[in-house]
Amino acid sequence: MLSSYFQQIIVLVGINMIAVLGLSILTGFTGLFSFGHAGFMAIGAYIAAIFVARLHLPFWMAVAAGAAGAALVSIVIGGLTLKLKGDYFCIATMGFGEAVRIILNNIEYVGGARGWESLPQLTSLWVVLVLAVAMVVITWNLINSRHGRNMVAIREEELAAQMAGINVFRYKMVALVVSAAMAGIAGALLGNYIQFLRPTMFNMVKSTDLTIMVIFGGLGSISGTIVGTIILTVLPELFRNFAQWRLVVYGLAVVVIMVGRPQGVMGGFEMTPSGIRKHFAARRARQALEAELRAAERESAA
Repeated sequence: MLSSYFQQIIVLVGINMIAVLGLSILTGFTGLFSFGHAGFMAIGAYIAAIFVARLHLPFWMAVAAGAAGAALVSIVIGGLTLKLKGDYFCIATMGFGEAVRIILNNIEYVGGARGWESLPQLTSLWVVLVLAVAMVVITWNLINSRHGRNMVAIREEELAAQMAGINVFRYKMVALVVSAAMAGIAGALLGNYIQFLRPTMFNMVKSTDLTIMVIFGGLGSISGTIVGTIILTVLPELFRNFAQWRLVVYGLAVVVIMVGRPQGVMGGFEMTPSGIRKHFAARRARQALEAELRAAERESAA
């Protein structure tokens, strides 16, 4: 049996993975950078806490309500912000995340700025593992469907996608709603695991951490999202005994990978049989092209 400490790390990895998979759909595959996803996590966490602690409803219903609440809010936010371009959308989501935190600070029904203690611990290791696997399967099926290919087309060239008949606004909204629902699920699991909620848990730093995990693992790669989440969740724990240095090591690791490998740990590579075949086929094609270029240079020199 795993010790309680290792179980806790696995649970935190699983919860982060659910949120980061959702953000990967929005950022990695659709090309919309969000720095407000902690706000969706907060909505899911507090709605689920109300369902189980105030209304005494089943936990599965609380998690579903957290996901639905975050998704409904994302529809409103998306309607207001998805027509913004580039950095403006990013700034708008940042403002949304901070607005959610400030609103929760002033709602005494859920503890306000003091926080909400003594929540029931209903999130278990197996619940997190089952939901994490389910979210991976959902993400994989979505990205490899026609809808997922349309999202990737929007990321690559929005104007060309629109000219090809893709409803850009619709697919951006789908990506935002799905990613917000996953963040709501992650928030619901987190609150009912640590048995405590405080608005500062869902500040801009949390949103930034989620975005860094997506970029660190590799944009446009589900495998990269999983690897990035595991590394950046476990890394601070490995240096917990060096509390004053662990965040320095965390930041240094992010800087090193961004400078040395800007495409992330995995790039666009997927750890699947088809992904491996494509990787080696592309590698052989690059080597053949480089050999042809070298041969052409030698002929021109002669």
